[in-house]
Amino acid sequence: MNEVAATGTRVVEAVSEAVIGKRTAVRLILAAALADGHVLIEDLPGLGKTLLVRSLGQATGLGHARIQFTPDLMPLDITGSTVLDPVSRQAEFRPGPIFAHLLLADEINRAPAKTQAALLEAMQEGQVTVDGVTRTLERPFLVVATQNPIEYEGTYPLPEAQLDRFLIRVDLGYPEADDEWEMLRSRTERHADEVEVTRVVDRSEFLRMQAALEDVFVSEAVGRYIVALVDTTRHHRRVRVGASPRGSLALMKMARAMAALEGRSFVLPDDVQEVAQAALAHRLIMRPEAWAQRIDEKSVVADCLTEVPVPSVAPEG
Repeated sequence: MNEVAATGTRVVEAVSEAVIGKRTAVRLILAAALADGHVLIEDLPGLGKTLLVRSLGQATGLGHARIQFTPDLMPLDITGSTVLDPVSRQAEFRPGPIFAHLLLADEINRAPAKTQAALLEAMQEGQVTVDGVTRTLERPFLVVATQNPIEYEGTYPLPEAQLDRFLIRVDLGYPEADDEWEMLRSRTERHADEVEVTRVVDRSEFLRMQAALEDVFVSEAVGRYIVALVDTTRHHRRVRVGASPRGSLALMKMARAMAALEGRSFVLPDDVQEVAQAALAHRLIMRPEAWAQRIDEKSVVADCLTEVPVPSVAPEG
């Protein structure tokens, strides 16, 4: 775990050279990637969402691709299609951009539901079926999708079934003044728009880091704490539908990843608390009156963290 923590720190530092002032978000997204989960970044344009994903792909040595979702995007534009080769006159499959290790689905809510659904099988099953032939996606396969939270005209909001397939949802927010100045200063010094991110690991090393998470111990006390938190979301007065058991699994996977990034082989309640909002908030369906009172999902998760007693866990797990 010490090796995972040290390498993870180097990855975060490498990405943070390009995406300045967003170490917390970078660390969360790296944890989700190590937990073999997909990420939804919901924030305003121009805050570095695309740059973050590209930088993460460079730092981890993962082959990455980008799809700009638009209203006229078709499912075959994502998965690829079978075409007739004019020379050999043989049908051959030409893979789409989904055949990448790290896929950026930019503005995913711009495409219609049929195209969004083309990602469902890949995200859940790690495979793509085209013309009746199923092709397995090479591991790791990680989707990072983005969407703009303020422009809904002409968009297709993600249904709950698809939102639930994202391990976490994060936002970046505006940078602090010092961080924004550092971004400007760095740009003038390198004399170019593009940022060169140092590769820290390769694909095989990244897969070993993912496998190491399976050795992170979750005690019964911490496991029951996770279950209690998720159960509390189901009975909150502001919530119509709470988090499902998939939310419990997501919370545990993220907590294990955070423990590994800290160099520990066991999960503490602090790890659970650190990732609870990112792992659970997007799985809640609020009551209409909550929206009218400007109460969002994050505040509900914060209430649940306050309400559920924190277990006492010995250092040895």
